[in-house]
Amino acid sequence: MKRTIILLGVFFAVMTMAAQQRLVYQSYMLGSDSGDTTFREVQRFKNQLKINDIQEFKGKLIDGVSTDFTYVDYDLDSVYIQMNYQDGESYFYAYSLKTNDVEFKEVGAEKILGYDCKKYKTSINSNTIEVWMTESLGFDASPVTSRGYLKGVMVRQAINGNRIMDLKSIKKDKKLKKSLIPDNLGVRKTGKELNQINKDKLIVRTKIFDDEQIHFAKIDKFNGEIPFDTVLHFSWGTIILKRVNLPVLPEHYQIFAELHQRSNGDAYDRSGSVFVIPMDRKLSLSNALIDSIQVIPYQYDKNGKKYQGISLTDDYMPVVELMRFFTPFGVNHFNDRVQIDGLEWQDEAYYKMEVTELSDRLSGDVLIGAFIGNYDGGGHKVSLDLVAYPQDYDGDISKNCRWSLPLFNTCNVMEMSGQNYGRLFQTDSLKVEFDIPEGVENLRLRYITTGHGGWGGGDEFNPKENTIIIDGEKVFKYTPWRCDCATYREFNPVSGNFWNGVSSSDLSRSGWCPGTATNPVYFDLNDLKPGHHTITIAIPQGADEGGSFSHWMVSGVLIGNLE
Repeated sequence: MKRTIILLGVFFAVMTMAAQQRLVYQSYMLGSDSGDTTFREVQRFKNQLKINDIQEFKGKLIDGVSTDFTYVDYDLDSVYIQMNYQDGESYFYAYSLKTNDVEFKEVGAEKILGYDCKKYKTSINSNTIEVWMTESLGFDASPVTSRGYLKGVMVRQAINGNRIMDLKSIKKDKKLKKSLIPDNLGVRKTGKELNQINKDKLIVRTKIFDDEQIHFAKIDKFNGEIPFDTVLHFSWGTIILKRVNLPVLPEHYQIFAELHQRSNGDAYDRSGSVFVIPMDRKLSLSNALIDSIQVIPYQYDKNGKKYQGISLTDDYMPVVELMRFFTPFGVNHFNDRVQIDGLEWQDEAYYKMEVTELSDRLSGDVLIGAFIGNYDGGGHKVSLDLVAYPQDYDGDISKNCRWSLPLFNTCNVMEMSGQNYGRLFQTDSLKVEFDIPEGVENLRLRYITTGHGGWGGGDEFNPKENTIIIDGEKVFKYTPWRCDCATYREFNPVSGNFWNGVSSSDLSRSGWCPGTATNPVYFDLNDLKPGHHTITIAIPQGADEGGSFSHWMVSGVLIGNLE
C-alpha cells in the first residue's frame, strides 16, 4: 500500500528569541511503496549549526565507515565538513557558505506545514530543486549547505517534485553546548582530498602483482610449500603465482579484478588468464607446478592426444578462471616503432572485470596466478589488484552463502610445461561429471569461450557454435564473436597493416580482440536437481592445415547460493 504522507497542520511556536533548538528533517519519496524514510538533525546554538544524519544501525559495521558532521558558523560565513573514522582519524574541509555557483530564484510564497514561506527554485544537472524558507522563526537554519545561503529556516525541499525533505519537528533544547563547533576538527584537507580518503578507507584493495614480468626464461625449480606474499615464477616464466590471505568480506561487496599490462619486448597478441587454484581436493594445478604436469589427471581424445588437468574429477579441480584477457600487439614497448596519422598509441592495456560471483574463491588462503603464453625473453609486465567496493554498511559475514564448483578449463596455462592446447573438439566433445549438493539455489554456469587458429581458415576468424549438453540433452547454444576489434586500434602499435587499410588487430574474432578481456556468459541451470549430472561441450572445430591447427579455450564454473 502506498504510504500516505500526512501533513500535520501543526503550527510550531515562534521561537524568535530562543537560542537553542533541535530541528529534525524527514526525507522520503512521494508514492514509494517501501515506507523507508531517512532523518537528519540540525542542532542550533545562536548562529552555529551542527548537522548530522540520524542513523540506527544494529550489528557490526564494515571497516572504513565514517561518522560525519557538518558545522555552520553564520557569523564567519563558514561550513566545516568533518569525517571521523573508526581508526581514530578525523579530517575536515571548509568552505564559504555564501560562495557558490547555484543561483536560486524567488518564485512566490506559500504556506507549508503551517509556516509562511518564500519559495525558491533552481536547476542543477537537469534536476529541478524547489526550496521553501520561512523567516518567521527569526533565525537561519538549513539541513543542506552545499547550495549556499538562503535566509530563514528551511521547511521543505523538493527535488524533481518527488524527493521530499520536510521539517518534521523543532524543539527547544537547553542542554546543547554553547559552542557546537569543536576546537579540533582534525586534519584539514581539500574536498577532493577528503573524498579520496573516504574512498580509500571504504574500498578494500589487495595488491597481488606489482609490475611483474611474465616471459620465457629458464626458471629455477621451486620445491616445498608455497609461502605467503611471495611472487613465484613457473612454467619457464610464463606463469606468476602468489599465495595471499584475502579478507573475508560480506557478500554485498562488489569485487573486481583490475589488470594493467604492457609489452616488455613481445610484439604479438597473446592469450592471458588470471586464475585461482582451488585447493578443495587432493590434487590441484599447484602439484603440477611444483612436481610435474604428469601428476594431475589427464584424458585422451580419439587422435591419441593427451590433455592434462582440464576437467573435474574425484581427486582434482581445474583452475577457476577469473578473467581471460588478450594482450595487444606490443603496446608501450613498440610505441615508437610505427607512427600513423590520427593515432596516438596507449601506454598500456587496462582490463577490469567484475568477479563478485566467485567471492567464495576469493577469501582466506588463496593461490592466485596470471599466465601469458609467449616465447619472448622480455615478454610482458603486469600488475594485478583485487578491488572490493561495499554496497551496504553491514559487516556481518554469517550471511555469506555463495557457492561455486569449477568444472572444466582448457586454457593451457602450463603450455610451456607440456600442457596441450584444447584441440580435442575436432574429434571429441568435452564431457564432465559433477554433483550438485542439497540446498543450492540460483544455479548458473559461468562460461568463457574463445576460438583460436590464426589463419584464414582457422577458428579464430570463423564463427563456431558452442553447444552445451546437460544430462544428454542439448540445452544451450552460443556463438562467441567480437566484431568491435577496430575500436582498440590505439593499443596495437605493431599490428600488421594490410594493403586495403585494415589492420590485423581490426579483424573480428571468435570471442576476443587484441587488447581486451572476454566477458563470461551465463546459463541458467535452476531446473537441475541435487545429485549426479553430466555436462558436455561440443564445438565444430576446424581441420588442421599444414602445420597450423585450431583450438578452443573454454572454462566453466557452476555458481549459486548454498542455503
